[in-house]
Amino acid sequence: MQLIKISAFVTGLLLLGSTAFAQQLNDSDNEYKKPLKQVLTEIQDKFHVKIKYSEDMVKDRWVPYADWRYKPTAAKTLAAVLAPLDMKVNEEGPNAFKLKYYEYSRITPEEGREKLAYLSSFYHDLSGWEKRKADLKPCMYQALKLSPLPAKPASKPIITNKRVMDGYTIENIAIETLPGLYVSGSLYQPTKAKGKIPVILCPDGHFGDGRYRADEQYRCATLARMGAMAISYDLFAWGESLLQFKGEDHRRSLAMTIQALDSFRILDYLLSLKNADPNRVAITGASGGGSHTMLMTALDDRIKVSVPVVMLSSYFSGGCPCESGMPVHLCGGGTNNDELAAMAAPRPQLVISDGKDWSANVPDTDLPYLQKIYGYYGKPELVQNAHFPTEGHDYGKSKRMAMYDFMAKYLNLNINAVKGADGKIDESKVTIEKYPAMYVFGEKGERLPANAIHSFEQLEKVFASATKSNVSATH
Repeated sequence: MQLIKISAFVTGLLLLGSTAFAQQLNDSDNEYKKPLKQVLTEIQDKFHVKIKYSEDMVKDRWVPYADWRYKPTAAKTLAAVLAPLDMKVNEEGPNAFKLKYYEYSRITPEEGREKLAYLSSFYHDLSGWEKRKADLKPCMYQALKLSPLPAKPASKPIITNKRVMDGYTIENIAIETLPGLYVSGSLYQPTKAKGKIPVILCPDGHFGDGRYRADEQYRCATLARMGAMAISYDLFAWGESLLQFKGEDHRRSLAMTIQALDSFRILDYLLSLKNADPNRVAITGASGGGSHTMLMTALDDRIKVSVPVVMLSSYFSGGCPCESGMPVHLCGGGTNNDELAAMAAPRPQLVISDGKDWSANVPDTDLPYLQKIYGYYGKPELVQNAHFPTEGHDYGKSKRMAMYDFMAKYLNLNINAVKGADGKIDESKVTIEKYPAMYVFGEKGERLPANAIHSFEQLEKVFASATKSNVSATH
């Protein structure tokens, strides 16, 4: 009889993953634990929701004190259940969740609203907001390791292959931002322009073709045909930057710093041109370029107009290290992209959002917050939102149309120059070029300067040397 009992016990141990045996563990001696898969099934049944996950994500995972973690809602229950496992869920729609590993840059929409209310408690008028902004800005520079900025290389920009199109020109350009580090771009300018013209930075986002893609060419060329100089430029370890680095280097925290430095250097150069108007400077980008748009506008007062596209969110700071790899969002005891966007106030800002990504809540959550901050300056109308509820994550035509109108209004551009006979903006006169025409350094990188660095390890040494030298020079 004793042998049979022992045998039964061993069999029970072998069935550890079964629901039946899980019930045997449902006491404090065993931490009331249950298999994660079972808990997720129970949550789906209890709250009538759907949770998507792969079997690999739930295999051999247990939830301690599982039944004690239930809350009044599915979202709160899932947050409590997954917290000890370093996992979370993303809300993908009404009653729909997707299991994810923990993301430091993303919280739930409800938590985002709570965070926004918490941040708002720090200031109730203009003086309170200005104090908050004064605390955030220097911390952001320090978080990026750009306080002070490293010295500029003495080299001149590399400019190649000027093409004359219908109402605009294009030149390939590369600027040395640190010794041996180059950022490449495409500079679009109007063929006929009198006096000084606006400058528009168009940082690239996380789209497959980078600055070579058609929608970026449409955007920059059309802005040039309206009378501005517009420059699109590569992300770090993207596009022609891949001549110097591996693609995986883009997902390193220093990418956030290098991309900010690239924009400072590009703007320095463009504003040195005789035909550049320093009082009419703008920036616009989508996705990662939208994150960069908000960051650069917060950091650089030379930027007078901003249009962040499909990126503003109270609960998502950007999942790539180039957007959130440095501790910028930990400044001021913790901030978010809404506060970064608010730092543009009272400069004109158009937030473009859609219904199929994290910017879906802009009209009812983020915009009212921004209007409140702009209201401290007596100018709530200077922050606007173009929302496309049925569209997704891109810088598509409808989004570009909204941006053109805004830029024309606040940069005094000639929008009539790009309108067709029907009175609508016509992009058909833009020539979409193939990749090789836009390369600064040749099809095989054969014109890359001899001093170019060729690894991330080299970059780290160059950056450390440049920042150390500049710190020493300031003391």
